[in-house]
Amino acid sequence: MKKSNVKLLFEFLRGSKMFFIFAVLSALGIVLTDMITPQIVKFTIDTVIGGEEPTLPKFIVDFILKITTYDDIREKLWYLAVVVLINAVLSVVFRYTFRVYNSLGAETLAQTMRNRIFDHIEHLPFSWHMKNKTGDIIQRCTSDVDMIKNFLSEQLTTVFRIVILLALSITFMFSISVKLAIIAVAFVPVILAGSVIFQRFVHREFLVCDENEGHLSSIVQENLTGVRVVRAFGRELYEKERFDKQNEHYCNLWVRLSRFLSTYWSTADLLAGIQIMLIIVFGAYMCIDGTLSTGAYVAFISYNAYLTWPVRQLGRTLAEMSKAGVSLGRIGEIVNADIEKDPEDTQSADMRGDIVFENVTFSYDDTHKILNDVSFKIPAGTTLGILGGTGSGKSTITYLLDKLYPVTDGKITIGGTDISKIKMHDLRSNIGLVLQEPFLFSRSLKENIAMSAKDSSDEEIRKAVDIACLSDTINSFTQGYETFVGERGVTLSGGQKQRTAIARMLMQNAPIMIFDDSLSAVDAETDAKIRSALNEKMGSSTVILISHRTNTLQHADNILVLDHGKIAECGNHEELLNKNGLYRRIYDIQNGTEAVSND
Repeated sequence: MKKSNVKLLFEFLRGSKMFFIFAVLSALGIVLTDMITPQIVKFTIDTVIGGEEPTLPKFIVDFILKITTYDDIREKLWYLAVVVLINAVLSVVFRYTFRVYNSLGAETLAQTMRNRIFDHIEHLPFSWHMKNKTGDIIQRCTSDVDMIKNFLSEQLTTVFRIVILLALSITFMFSISVKLAIIAVAFVPVILAGSVIFQRFVHREFLVCDENEGHLSSIVQENLTGVRVVRAFGRELYEKERFDKQNEHYCNLWVRLSRFLSTYWSTADLLAGIQIMLIIVFGAYMCIDGTLSTGAYVAFISYNAYLTWPVRQLGRTLAEMSKAGVSLGRIGEIVNADIEKDPEDTQSADMRGDIVFENVTFSYDDTHKILNDVSFKIPAGTTLGILGGTGSGKSTITYLLDKLYPVTDGKITIGGTDISKIKMHDLRSNIGLVLQEPFLFSRSLKENIAMSAKDSSDEEIRKAVDIACLSDTINSFTQGYETFVGERGVTLSGGQKQRTAIARMLMQNAPIMIFDDSLSAVDAETDAKIRSALNEKMGSSTVILISHRTNTLQHADNILVLDHGKIAECGNHEELLNKNGLYRRIYDIQNGTEAVSND
């Protein structure tokens, strides 16, 4: 069930809520010390210097008269200086605690959000990742998280301070002069109404800007990841123009929004300036008329400044709230996405049992069928070869077996148990998978190979490396096993990456092994050596071998030939050659015999 942005925000605040509460209490202390200063000024001018009766609360007046007199204060004004100093020290203490707790709350919140989002992304289905661009996901996990953090730490705590300032300022202003207070407050609804209208507009604009920042991040991520392809095909100029176009569009969006922001801030400043001017003019007239004391006039101007700043700040707060709302909504799209879950009626399965596909039909977009009523059986401990053209459904079979995509029509069983009833962790930990384009992490070769098996020994790693025919390659490196592999294995050749991935999978010692065209980047001689070594290593393991090479598949116990999502032929190498069908034609082409047979 999807959570609202407010509920989601409260979930993120777990662990940092108390920090923000202490920050708000400190902000309250700042406001109270700020409110005291104008009262000290008013008391000094009107009572101490002017000799008028004090307008302070009775308990404060009684306290002052118990320890001193007005004449004594008049002769020793440094008393008041000490009071101001004490009030300033308190203000500094409150400001310090506010900054400390606010920072602790902000960083703890950001940490919680990143941990929660990353953990959720790790458990999202493979199909979700295929539908969402990596650059956009990264942008949500970085910029959007920072946006929410900054809003809560810089704006939301300010909202509490603004509310308290408004309440106290208006209260003190009305206690000094009702007429001047009415003039001051009359501008507040106008500015607030403009702020609300402004917030509704910028919310849409910020959403557009944020989405386009995600598009820009995606272009950067794609180019950094595929830099070798860009260089190999001389696409630098094309990619630069593509980036410049998106960057210019993104820039123009912010320029348009900035123009509106400038108009709003200028209008708000104009209204605030008119309000301050009216207060000064009418306040000065009332002082001359004798209806307002000089001290009260100075104090009123101070409180009006406290009123003007929050009202002007409110528009900025609403703007930041719009940004944070957009960011929270984009993060919510990730957190509210359904994660992979095991069914309640999970069962144990014999992972060394037979693998059976029964009338499996599958499509990625509910329109084009990638697999169409496919049925076959892989007896335990045997090797199945799969041959077919691009888009024939070869890799889809492995994705379905590994539950990267759910089986929507038909059934797949292992040892007689439907894989939909098997826990995903149990299933995937017992299936070793090597892809045509394996992913290597930015770590050492040893770490990449050993990551599939905890507490693996150096001897076990060397054995896996020998089977994958990677020993000579590693020994040729100056740092050997500690050689650092660049991002996505960019420092290795295609064949070296594939052999590293094979060694990593062998460390898993899984009862089911899948090689998805994982020898395509190695030469035929190395291919033969690896297959020979694998035959000795695999033992009782069930093997699915996908390849475009008939030579790679010829020793498989059974071979499926896929054509447009259907099984066109089935049998071992000799049987398929005798059928003179699709397999034979591919074999003849690859071995250079077709031309001879046609002569």
